[in-house]
Amino acid sequence: MKLSQKVAVMQHSPIRKFNRYAREAEEKGIKVYRLNIGQPDVKTPECFMEAVKSFDEKIVAYAESEGTESLQRAISEYFKRYGIDFKKEEIMVTDGGSEALSMIFHSILDEGDEVLIAEPFYTNYHNFVTAAGGKIVPLTAKAEDGYDYAKKELIEGAITEKTRAICCTSPGNPTGRVLSEEDMRLIGELAQKHDLWIISDEVYREFVYDGKRITSFGAMKEFSDRVIIADSISKRFSACGARIGCIASKNPDITDAIMKLAQGRLSSPTLEQVGAAALYGLGNDYYNEVVEEYRGRRDAAYEELMKIPGAFCLKPAGAFYMMARLPVADVEDFLMFLLTQFEDRGETVMFAPAEGFYATPGLGKDEMRIAYVLNRDDMRRGVELIRLGIEKYNGR
Repeated sequence: MKLSQKVAVMQHSPIRKFNRYAREAEEKGIKVYRLNIGQPDVKTPECFMEAVKSFDEKIVAYAESEGTESLQRAISEYFKRYGIDFKKEEIMVTDGGSEALSMIFHSILDEGDEVLIAEPFYTNYHNFVTAAGGKIVPLTAKAEDGYDYAKKELIEGAITEKTRAICCTSPGNPTGRVLSEEDMRLIGELAQKHDLWIISDEVYREFVYDGKRITSFGAMKEFSDRVIIADSISKRFSACGARIGCIASKNPDITDAIMKLAQGRLSSPTLEQVGAAALYGLGNDYYNEVVEEYRGRRDAAYEELMKIPGAFCLKPAGAFYMMARLPVADVEDFLMFLLTQFEDRGETVMFAPAEGFYATPGLGKDEMRIAYVLNRDDMRRGVELIRLGIEKYNGR
């Protein structure tokens, strides 16, 4: 029997595909520092659990396909903090940010259509776009240039008659790149000129450091007819397993198109929406505390990385990921060594090899992505294990 070509060209997640080897190491009694996935160890705010426990309906019924009214209104109020005015009906609740992105691509792409995305990019974009029949056209960005891709010549040089959208993630996964207002305005003007959608993945909106300002395409009214925002509670509130995200757009055509997909999957989970509505009511004290915690984790990881001879890393300005070039020829082979042949005092470490974060063949083979989602001491120890592992790996 035949499988679809779309599935055949998809890749297994470089973030998750080494989990089996990590589990086998743990079964042998080795502690594995998991720096491969953006699963924070920050406690989910109590208000989420309290709201779910207070749910007193006799039946856990379907929610409306667009989401519960209470959650839509809570998200609308949240956006107003940043000068963004989305009405309730302009917000579609989704099963996490992943479904939001998948629905967006399915709504705008026909077979063979193209999406511009700066690489390295969040690896699942490849599968989201491919499943929708589209193709990623990468805008290659380099650490030496600050992962800057907001360049007129770069973007216009990649646009063809099949280009339908430019997709931006800011703050960025995996690079930590934060777009400035000037960057966004350039991208918006080019999108207008070439009649493109702007897909803005803003799930790390608050996670900006070193005096950087929070910016959003949603605040730029002149581009509102083409902006589609994907968002999520997963990272912001350390609630990855709740699987609640949203799509926000002032374009009624995209909202209507996404509604067809939303009705097809019936609804997002009711209880999780109850908890999510409570999370959006948290004040600035919560955000300030969490951002400061991640800044400290970033600094701890970066300081240890700088102790690795021959490594190169650009200190990220946002999100909670870090790309680094390592002094090894094949990072995937090195990771297998760490998980199957290396330990120091009964401990080892895992990360995400970076090759899967690129669309251009051959890029990323000597790079890794780490997520600084563990406490500062664990981040230091995890990166120390990478350094010790390189010494043994290269010294074999």
